[in-house]
Amino acid sequence: MPQLSPEQLAQVEIWAADGATLNQVQDRLKTEFGITLTYLDARLLMLDVGVRIKDKPREPEKVAETAPVPEANLDAEDAEVELADDESSAPGSLEMTTDQIAIPGALISGKVVFSDGQNASWFLDQMGRLGLSGAPQGYQPPPQDIPLFQQQLDLFLQKAGF
Repeated sequence: MPQLSPEQLAQVEIWAADGATLNQVQDRLKTEFGITLTYLDARLLMLDVGVRIKDKPREPEKVAETAPVPEANLDAEDAEVELADDESSAPGSLEMTTDQIAIPGALISGKVVFSDGQNASWFLDQMGRLGLSGAPQGYQPPPQDIPLFQQQLDLFLQKAGF
């Protein structure tokens, strides 16, 4: 890794203070000083000289406002376990169940009714891939349902021992 002069280091600090990303610093070093660094070398350079790249402010994630998910008990005797919001017509609500016996090729499977009323079957295969079937081709669940679906799926998996 090439050594930078004090003037070059000062310039890197100015770029970082102005909000340049690591890629932009790397590009500027090449175009303005003829110094070619790999991404890892540029990252190590920043650490060595104590220059901190400012992170872009992130937008807070939007969380669907729904009722808390109740605990479920997944015993072998249960035919289905259902997690649902109290008001199934509320935006972002969905109903989700697990099958007592998973469909062939799946570790766990079940049914879901999204807030727009669309029914589908879901499954998690042995490679850890999530699948959705029974919905019209190209169907996309409402965006506000995705976090709730993920939370409920995570709860089902925890209770099932995965």
